[in-house]
Amino acid sequence: MGRILSAFILLGVTVTPDGPFKRPHPAIWRLTFIISIVYELGLIFLLYQSASGARQLLKFIDPKLGEPLEEKDYGGNCLLYDPEHTDDPYHNIKDKLDLFVPLHFFGWWLKTLLLRDWWLCWVISVMFEILEYTLEHQLPNFSECWWDHWIMDALLCNGLGIYCGLQSLKYFSIKTYHWRGLWNIPTYRGKLRRIIAQFGPYVWVDFDWKPLSSLGRWFSMLGIIAVFLLAELNTFYLKFVLWVEPSHWVNLVRLLFILPWGAVALREVFQFLDDPDVLKFGRQSWLFLAIVCTELLICIKFGWETVTIPFPSHVVTLWIAIFMMLILWTVWNFFIDPHTFKVDSKDVERRREHWSQVRAIETKLSPSETRFIPQFFLDKLTQMRTKED
Repeated sequence: MGRILSAFILLGVTVTPDGPFKRPHPAIWRLTFIISIVYELGLIFLLYQSASGARQLLKFIDPKLGEPLEEKDYGGNCLLYDPEHTDDPYHNIKDKLDLFVPLHFFGWWLKTLLLRDWWLCWVISVMFEILEYTLEHQLPNFSECWWDHWIMDALLCNGLGIYCGLQSLKYFSIKTYHWRGLWNIPTYRGKLRRIIAQFGPYVWVDFDWKPLSSLGRWFSMLGIIAVFLLAELNTFYLKFVLWVEPSHWVNLVRLLFILPWGAVALREVFQFLDDPDVLKFGRQSWLFLAIVCTELLICIKFGWETVTIPFPSHVVTLWIAIFMMLILWTVWNFFIDPHTFKVDSKDVERRREHWSQVRAIETKLSPSETRFIPQFFLDKLTQMRTKED
């Protein structure tokens, strides 16, 4: 079986077309795409097993897997200062400082690099905390203290991760990108910098999602948020129904592959929404959506007793209010008192020219200049010319 998979992956890496990313090497991104196919096939095979059979199959990966878990409840005593424990009155805070604290921080740093938009990051971050409140009656792992939800997770870990991600985005956005061959650089210092740059982006594209530019774009953004949150929830439900320890390396490996899959998928989705010449989703986008949906089906099938636990009345009331406000705001903003941005022909031509330049660089054609001007400077230049006119 291992030889068959190796042959399939090797064949896929050699014949699969390149994706939107070029560095550190296109073959690496082709490899991640082929692995996503193998992962999806494995999920489909797992979906047709019984819950006990699927858990026993995981023992082929690690004999320690497939054993019942004891879920950790982060709620309980929520006192920041516990006077009853005179030896350590801050034990509640220390108990919450586990492996997931740095994972939250670095995870949101990387997620910000994927989403490339501060408001989208904050919406997803806050919505996930609300989902934890919503589903804590199903997964004890979601039961946390209020300060753990909003101070440690949302504000500190997620907030600092988003901030660092935004600073990284600013750096990549204003950086000038050169494509000089390694052997054409005369100095050793220049060669070293070129080698380091090989692990950075080949070309940078800022994501201006413009959620209010049209009703279709608004629904697209809601879909992106929903899929993103669903992928996050699958992480917790999969380990719950398949009996995988949170600290097990299988969870980390899955997350490490989800990141490049999501990065390529988001780039393809954004280009589909922003580039007038792109009329269909990319292959990684469809495959990522299939992976998320298949994981959801596995969670529902193997954890039917868990996911069918009735929601508390206050949770139902909360989500009815959220959906009602969302519907009313959508109707008001797009039909009664529209404030959508006008998309004129100049904007369409500007975007078409920008993406033509990006494609020329990515396909190693001859762009009009030897360096790529980030979209940030193109927008500023357009504004200056408009003021002069």
